[in-house]
Amino acid sequence: MLYIVFLTGVCNLRCRYCGGSIPEEVMPHEIQYNIESLREFIAKDPEAIVAFYGGEPTLRLGKMIEIMDAVPAKKFVIQTNGFFLHKIPEEYLNRLDAILVSIDGPKEVTDYYRGNGVYDIVLDRVGKIRPAYRGDLIARMAVSQESDIYRDVRHLLSLPFDHVHWQLNVVWAPDDSWDDFDSWVRNSYNPGITRLTDWWISELKEGKIPGIVPFLGVIKRMFWPEDGVPCGAGRDAFAITTDGRVLACPIGGEFEWNNLGDIFSSEPEDFRNSVEIDEPCRSCDIYPICGGRCLFANKERLWGMDGFKKICGTVRHLVNEMNRAREVIEELIADGVFRREDFFYPPFNNTTEIIP
Repeated sequence: MLYIVFLTGVCNLRCRYCGGSIPEEVMPHEIQYNIESLREFIAKDPEAIVAFYGGEPTLRLGKMIEIMDAVPAKKFVIQTNGFFLHKIPEEYLNRLDAILVSIDGPKEVTDYYRGNGVYDIVLDRVGKIRPAYRGDLIARMAVSQESDIYRDVRHLLSLPFDHVHWQLNVVWAPDDSWDDFDSWVRNSYNPGITRLTDWWISELKEGKIPGIVPFLGVIKRMFWPEDGVPCGAGRDAFAITTDGRVLACPIGGEFEWNNLGDIFSSEPEDFRNSVEIDEPCRSCDIYPICGGRCLFANKERLWGMDGFKKICGTVRHLVNEMNRAREVIEELIADGVFRREDFFYPPFNNTTEIIP
């Protein structure tokens, strides 16, 4: 299973769509438990994947290193804003199987949402680790109304990243953070997904597989069906807060449905398949691919049912475009250009949610 371990609730940035550090009334800013308790809990799972999370986890590199030395995980992952990547000792850097770096696109978009100068700092840090780092380096975008999905994904793929993933800035933000979400989807996002799919298909026909995570992840679900949200929340992926609580989803530690227990009085298997997706998702025709998109959004529906349906429309458009790509991929596999296994991404749960 995947264990998303909060190292701290503190962040050094105040992004427009996030606001900075996690409030202490939701979760203490620093780890309250003894690392031996975490080790004993996770060691009961021989297939454990540990992902470091925050706040900004690299603000607590000492704690990260302590956990990596103590906890017998098969894989390690980190989600970071990238500011302190260059401070990770190389020995530990290359024990990270995947690094997700927050960057929203070109300089003007990234700096608008994340702060002046952030883009240049992140690329400087990525440039410092890229020659030594052998794992999967993933650009993780938050996509909002200033984003142009075609332009921004193509831009990030031109940089030293292996893959690009994005998540729509919806539900976690109030809907008044958008001037006109409907118009943006209709005139920018959905056409951008179509244009990006056209480009992706043209690259596939040239024998290349550009690392667009939502495309690859949807194709993977088409070839290898699963049940539930692709991120695994509530099924086989859980978060561990700084005070040792176990959450189904790392977002929303204050919600009762999300608090499942703790690492002191439970075992990992106690939590497997503990939270299910609710209707209308389970009866939807694309549920086998989408899996409900997002456990938090499915449970909370902070934009109401109309907003929920609007977001579902973006997922349906993505799935339709990937059905078009799948036909080409199957022809290329039949012609021997690719193997089906070439589209098995991610190879393990690396915290990319797949469905934006």
